[in-house]
Amino acid sequence: MQLSDHRDIKADPQTVWAAILNPDVLKDCVPGCESMTGTPDTQFEAVVTQKVGPVKATFKGIVTLSDMVPGQSLRISGEGKGGPAGFAKGGANVTLTATETGTRLSYEVEASVGGKIAQLGSRIIDGFAKKMADEFFTRFQEAIEGPAVEEASDEAAGGEGEGEKKKGWFKKLIG
Repeated sequence: MQLSDHRDIKADPQTVWAAILNPDVLKDCVPGCESMTGTPDTQFEAVVTQKVGPVKATFKGIVTLSDMVPGQSLRISGEGKGGPAGFAKGGANVTLTATETGTRLSYEVEASVGGKIAQLGSRIIDGFAKKMADEFFTRFQEAIEGPAVEEASDEAAGGEGEGEKKKGWFKKLIG
């Protein structure tokens, strides 16, 4: 399965770069991630629990960052084993480009599975992989920018001042 897309993030490329190297950001962005330890210089170890169709499994694996050009691009690769459920592996080539409003994060993702999960069929697997990639990059964007505009205005009505947009937690941390 392969897909490509992009996100326009309202932050400078250096902020986006720092976020993508941060294990806390990655842990919060990976759907189902229970733990992530390590450093971008070596590798991250992750535990992720996911349900694909009728199969629920906990995957233990590694995530590596390679081909890094600071502030511009990198490759994220991961491989996890889910016991009898099988394995999942994949990667994403990520490119950051400065824009007038912040940073365009472009990505090309490929993923493959084996074992019991692979028996579910390519339609289920491809749909699941697309959903996981979309959810990861949506969460990543929200970690930097804050919640989407609709969510921010709902929260603002709850006592935080009309129309005030919240910063993402990562941007607050470094800003």
